Amino acid sequence: PKSRLAVTLLAFFLGTLGAHRFYLGKIGTGILMLLTLGGLGVWTVIDFIMAVSGQMKDKEGKPISKW
Repeated sequence: PKSRLAVTLLAFFLGTLGAHRFYLGKIGTGILMLLTLGGLGVWTVIDFIMAVSGQMKDKEGKPISKW
């Protein structure tokens, strides 16, 4: 199981590089975030909010809810 704390910290510190997406197994969107610098920061902020609120899901669609 993936850690919500890890996803949140990765999104905060390395979000523009898509590190949290790579951690969740979402390689395609991770590369896209890397190339666009997190959608110029907008995508990064949205992902951070989703990670904090517990709405992020991994590659298999499982919610990341446990800290």
